[in-house]
This record gives sequence, C-alpha cells and structure tokens, in this order.
Amino acid sequence: MDSDTGPHVIPQVVRRHRLATRLWHWVNAVAVLILLGSGLGISNAHPRLYWGRYGANFDHAWAQLPRFPAWITIPANYNLAISRRWHLFFAIVLGFGLLAFMIASLLNRHFARDLRVRRTELRPRHLLADLRRHLALRFHDPDSPRDYNLFQKLSYVAILFLALPLAIFTGIALSPAMNAAWPWLLEVFGGRQSARSIHFIAAVAIGLFTVVHLALVILAGVGNEMRSMITGRWRVPAE
Repeated sequence: MDSDTGPHVIPQVVRRHRLATRLWHWVNAVAVLILLGSGLGISNAHPRLYWGRYGANFDHAWAQLPRFPAWITIPANYNLAISRRWHLFFAIVLGFGLLAFMIASLLNRHFARDLRVRRTELRPRHLLADLRRHLALRFHDPDSPRDYNLFQKLSYVAILFLALPLAIFTGIALSPAMNAAWPWLLEVFGGRQSARSIHFIAAVAIGLFTVVHLALVILAGVGNEMRSMITGRWRVPAE
C-alpha cells in the first residue's frame, strides 16, 4: 500500500482481484454478450414461451415475447442457423470457463474469503445500512476496502451458483444431441418447453445483472474499476 507523503494523503492501493478472476471476468463478458445477442436471434424464430413438454403456435403461452430489433441480435439479420452456431460455441466457452473459474476459486479460497455471507450480515439492520451506503454511492467499507459489500456477495452468489448453472444445464437439456446421452435432464426441468422457459428466465437474470453491474461500475469510477479488473490493483477512493 502507498503511505502518506507530506501534507497530502496518497490514496491506498490494494490488490483486489486475482489473475483467475480477471481472466474469467473478460472471457465471461465476451461470452455473455454474444450469448445474449444470439439468444435473442433464436427467440425471434418463435417468440412464445410455454410450460410442460410441448408447445406450438396454437398452445397457450405464458409469455409472448417481442420481436427483437436487428441491432441487438447476432447476427444483425434474421438467420436462425447462424444464431444457433454462435450460441452453441459461446455456450461451450461459458460452461468450461465457469468450471475453470470455480476450481481456481476453490483452490485460492476466493469463494471462502470474498463471497462467504455471514449470518450477522443478513440481519435487517445490516441490510438497511448497506442499502443506505449504496444510495449514498459509497460502495466500500473504508476500514476494509478490499472486502466485498453484502449486495455484491448476494448478487455474485445468485449469478454464479444459480443463474449461470441454470442457463447452462437448461441449454444442455435443449440440445437434441444431449437428449440421447442424458434423457433424464429434460425430466428434471419438467419437459422441453419448461426447460426453454427457465433458460430464458435465467438469461434475463444474467442480462439484468450485467446492466446493473455496468451502472455501478460507472457510478464507482470507470477508470479505477477497469484498472482493478485488468491489473488487479484498485485505488481506494478518498472518503
């Protein structure tokens, strides 16, 4: 860490993100961006969602999705075959990237050290205090600047251990090739159309997390946050 020199205090610099986290972050960012874009392209082929084993044009749909504009889909024109190719390739990147990150995070104790939610943190008083700090745009504890705040922990745990695995395993269940190898997987999710609906809900959760994450990065200081995710070094903002 840096120290005081003269009348001015040089902000502390802490080591915040390990190499495994930084590598996975950028691989995951590219994969998620392309998966969301190609997934919207696939959705345009049949923008209706059902529950159960079967669903077609005249069946009752629980959700009627909009037709997404070309500028947000991959490719930028309607082409179901190409959307599926992009989606499948980057689904593999996402899945194996997440597996590697989880193994590395268990070995370097990232999960235990940074994402463990303690019982005292879930008390209403602590939750309210953390919410107030967020509303005041104070996202770190000045006494322990390296630590993740509670909302970070809860959102990362929900994405890492719920939304991403759900998206991956429902995606596997939707693959005709995997149905032959793991026919039981569709049964776990209640049928092909239920798996497709859960896949879409998980994708929406990941997309919303991404939007909120980017907004908080902007509010916290783009340069500092980007530097920490590239070099691992984060400059503690002055209080």
